[in-house]
Amino acid sequence: MNIPKELKYSKDHEWVRVEGNIAVIGISDYAQSQLGDVVFVEVPAVGVELSAGSGLAVVESVKAVSDVYAPVSGKVIESNEALADAPELINQQPYGDGWIAKIEIADKAELERLLDSQAYEQLAAEGGH
Repeated sequence: MNIPKELKYSKDHEWVRVEGNIAVIGISDYAQSQLGDVVFVEVPAVGVELSAGSGLAVVESVKAVSDVYAPVSGKVIESNEALADAPELINQQPYGDGWIAKIEIADKAELERLLDSQAYEQLAAEGGH
């Protein structure tokens, strides 16, 4: 299981890469492996204001339809439109080209509630709950 050390993670299996005041968000390698082959991704609209824990995107796989939650509050400034034509990027490169959205972070203090790679690795090892 790939869990990059430089990222933050939510208990809902989203990852966050902080770039200044921007949070790049996707789902973890663990999450995509549990979902199986991703066949459709509904990304958020640019300009939408989200609260931490609210629905960010929907990922549909051959096994299930899963909600993706915003790990931090803020405004969506970019969505990964490439996922419309290539949803499999989430399986192939969950931490790279398979990112879902970029959010302008409203409150950086919310980042403190996220897990570091070690804590997330433990969560995943326990079955992800």
